[in-house]
Amino acid sequence: MMHGAADAALDAVEAVLPPQRPVALHEPTLRGNEWVYVKECLDSGWVSTVGSFVTRFERELAAYCGVEHAIAAVNGTAALHTAMVVAGVRTGDEVIVPALTFVGTVNAISYCGAIPHFADVDRETLGLDPVRLARYLDDVAVRKDGVTINRETGRVVRALVMMHTFGHPGHTAALADICKARSIAFVEDAAEAIGSRRAGRHVGASGLVGCLSFNGNKIVTTGGGGAILTNDADIARRARHLTTTARVPAGWEFEHDEVGYNYRLPNINAAMGCAQLEALPGLLAAKRRLAEQYRAACDTLAGVQFVAEPADTESNYWLCALLFDEPAQRDRFLEISNAKGIQTRPPWRPMHRLPMYAECPRMPLGLTDDLVRRIANIPSSPFLALT
Repeated sequence: MMHGAADAALDAVEAVLPPQRPVALHEPTLRGNEWVYVKECLDSGWVSTVGSFVTRFERELAAYCGVEHAIAAVNGTAALHTAMVVAGVRTGDEVIVPALTFVGTVNAISYCGAIPHFADVDRETLGLDPVRLARYLDDVAVRKDGVTINRETGRVVRALVMMHTFGHPGHTAALADICKARSIAFVEDAAEAIGSRRAGRHVGASGLVGCLSFNGNKIVTTGGGGAILTNDADIARRARHLTTTARVPAGWEFEHDEVGYNYRLPNINAAMGCAQLEALPGLLAAKRRLAEQYRAACDTLAGVQFVAEPADTESNYWLCALLFDEPAQRDRFLEISNAKGIQTRPPWRPMHRLPMYAECPRMPLGLTDDLVRRIANIPSSPFLALT
């Protein structure tokens, strides 16, 4: 077996990393007011889903992302599920979604009784390819009675979910145009992409609704958490209602007017989020320094390249990635790096390769299948480049 590209890539990665081992893929950075704000929750007793930090976190998050409304949720998948509901996704509908994504994106569709319809990605963004998707929809779908219907299944294509892969902004405007022309609800899964922008606009702010995640492996973490972003006041009102068990104000009585969800973010988690937002500019700057160091270290290598941000975007580089020419070299890189205590990993298994989604409708997914065999994510924690 030829070892050139894998071994050279490991040398390049090691040249950027500190000597201490092991090195995790992505660790939280908690060096600000996290202790102070969490202690305030503990001292006051306001630790559950009601408290001043929830309101503050939502307000500051909306301002940072450039949207009118942010609704904090208990995790990113809960946010995505709520987004599907408020976007009108119903039992038996189809939802266009990339096959290259985390399973939570697709599970949220299934929670609604809907069917994922998998679409391919492009090399530039690792997200949905709008050119090929538009052609595909023209072939398989038809407009009828104000909706788009899959001619092969007879089901309504109710929504499209784009995902900003590894934090790299996707083709937001082009995908929004596809949805508008076909009366399809446009949802942005920006779970990995806080701080990422296309043409100066924060991701998650262009669709009917967007979603963020604040899991422990994200740049901004609340331990577990997520958020729903929207500029539509009615959508925001419904999302807030649904995530609060659809409870209707009725004094001391428990009144609920529809099936709701216990999805609100606790105050103690929101306290962490407020501190993390304060630190976010510095964390993003560190992420970009780390990405540039990796790019420079890999610049002259043969058989492997650093995955850089797409044109006209500013990526948060949530997870830095290498793209190998040969799958065998990628596999060797994963083997030898992990053996040395450097955590690396392949992308998620494509959704159409999972047993519960193997029979879902899909367009040809050749690039997805190719890329997942050649990509490796490498350590990306902000502290690796903090000054």
